[in-house]
Amino acid sequence: MKRFFAAVLLTLLAGQTFAVNQGDLAPSWSGTDLITGDTVAFPEVLDGKPAVILFWATWCPYCKAFMPRAAEIQSEYAAAGVKIIGLNHKERGYGDAAAYAKSLGFPLIAIADADAIGDAWAIDFIPGLLVVDGSGNIAYRRRSTNMPAGQKVSQIWASEVRAVLDQLLAAKAK
Repeated sequence: MKRFFAAVLLTLLAGQTFAVNQGDLAPSWSGTDLITGDTVAFPEVLDGKPAVILFWATWCPYCKAFMPRAAEIQSEYAAAGVKIIGLNHKERGYGDAAAYAKSLGFPLIAIADADAIGDAWAIDFIPGLLVVDGSGNIAYRRRSTNMPAGQKVSQIWASEVRAVLDQLLAAKAK
């Protein structure tokens, strides 16, 4: 009986995906910017400044609801060097990611074909919304929600992101 339970436990642990959580150093990556065509390397792209990391897809209603909030955050924190880094994840051929990124109308780094990056960061659902400090450490990772996509949930997430950015920037100023 003990062997049975040990085998079950090993099977569960072997198949379990461990997320990159708050306090962890995020895995490094490089990718192609959908807007400029440039190669972008993380964490070098941070240049010592915090960033909002957003795993998104064109078909995702939560992503579409959050994008105006991302634009607001980018505008509010641009002077502090904060970047929005969007990683196109789980697109699966549904939309034109490059056209979508260009249509957003705010400065962001938009990385193409980021499924491998999402896998390394253990992004199970989108939007994957994180804040990293200037060294690439995870300072915030959005939790799952049962709320419907729309303005209310996007405002909650934006508020959480702003609070973390304010903390990071205040700590850096000291």
